[in-house]
Amino acid sequence: MDLQQKLNEIFCEVFDDDDISITRESTANDIDGWDSLSHVNLIVAIEAKFNIRFNQKELLTFKNVGDLLKCIESKI
Repeated sequence: MDLQQKLNEIFCEVFDDDDISITRESTANDIDGWDSLSHVNLIVAIEAKFNIRFNQKELLTFKNVGDLLKCIESKI
């Protein structure tokens, strides 16, 4: 299972929707229910799953799933 597939599983879990299919271009506008609270839950779940931590600067630079994937890849 590649990193994007693992991340997709986290999205499905956090948003309680098994039909989510993310792409590198996916943004908050593409996922129903992706608001500020679910964003925090998503980041916490990603940090726990991959045993990593994002700093504030990194969190502010994420524009899409591709940016998130690049950052995760640099940390694992």
